[in-house]
Amino acid sequence: QVQLVESGGGLVQDGGSLRLSCAASDTIFSISIMGWYRQALGKQRELVARITAGGSTNYADAVKGRFTISRDNAKNTVYLQMNSLKPEDTAVYYCHVVATRPRLADYWGQGTQVTVSS
Repeated sequence: QVQLVESGGGLVQDGGSLRLSCAASDTIFSISIMGWYRQALGKQRELVARITAGGSTNYADAVKGRFTISRDNAKNTVYLQMNSLKPEDTAVYYCHVVATRPRLADYWGQGTQVTVSS
């Protein structure tokens, strides 16, 4: 049962933009935190950005000022607008969701490849 569906990855040139989307199925209730992580080849998965249900955000230092996370609570969807992309942003990007009811649980998307060419 697929619970998080990601879209928007692809190939873009240095300085370009992409927008990622992640829609959570309506079987996931009481979503608190939604976020994006990334994993580059040979590296550990790292937090990119996350947003609470109330709209508070935090970003990795490497993406501050270039990436913007947002969410539509009515649609259970989180977005990541990525501007001024750099080759070092190349990675598989994963959506992550934390839900609090009926119990605390977290979910991962299948990942979407973002490749920035120089």
